[in-house]
Amino acid sequence: MRYWALSDTHCLHRQINIPNDIDTVIFAGDSTNHYNWVNNQPEFEDFIDWFCGLKIQNKILIAGNHDAWATKKYNVDRVKELGIIYLEHESIVIDGKVIFGSPYTPTFGQWHFMKDRAKLDQYWMHSIEKCDILVTHGPPASILDLSENKQHQLEQCGDVSLYKRVMQHKPKIHIFGHIHDYQSCKNQGVLFRNGIWFMNVSCVEDGRFDKGPTSHGLVFDYEAKEGIRIRQST
Repeated sequence: MRYWALSDTHCLHRQINIPNDIDTVIFAGDSTNHYNWVNNQPEFEDFIDWFCGLKIQNKILIAGNHDAWATKKYNVDRVKELGIIYLEHESIVIDGKVIFGSPYTPTFGQWHFMKDRAKLDQYWMHSIEKCDILVTHGPPASILDLSENKQHQLEQCGDVSLYKRVMQHKPKIHIFGHIHDYQSCKNQGVLFRNGIWFMNVSCVEDGRFDKGPTSHGLVFDYEAKEGIRIRQST
């Protein structure tokens, strides 16, 4: 089974290079950009038209903090009716592998699908242990999650509770985005640690959306016998 994982296109999806021979695409949130759902809706309409048009058998989608469209049930229902697998803190089995997807990230500003850091552990407690591929919008703490605070100091922005649960239950793969590349901070890419493949598949650089996509996601194979093989950073 060949997978293509990407996230954080922020309305630049039509500039993304689409790889060939993909069985399953996983989009890990922030397909759109605008906070207000009225202005976000046309962004969603264009994204979902593009996503449906991908010639890929299995399409998996989770929301991110910029995806105001996903707060409206009629949009979520429409996504599902179009044959897209939408996961909102739930799982699905494809090719014998359990894939769990969740949009929740630690609170930062007034965005969507955000929870207080002190309360996030209860969200991860009983979910990660059941999956082979974990898809969250945000990263675990200390894993491809560097950015600068308002004082221009480097800080790790990931979720501590998520990190603890991932290290405890060890899914084979953890896919996320949310924390983009930023100036000298390189987050896009792959890190293998403690037997887990961590993949930050965000596609833009903070503050420089005018540059277009700075990454086009990640392609990998995951077979029962051969294990996991990273094919390319697209």
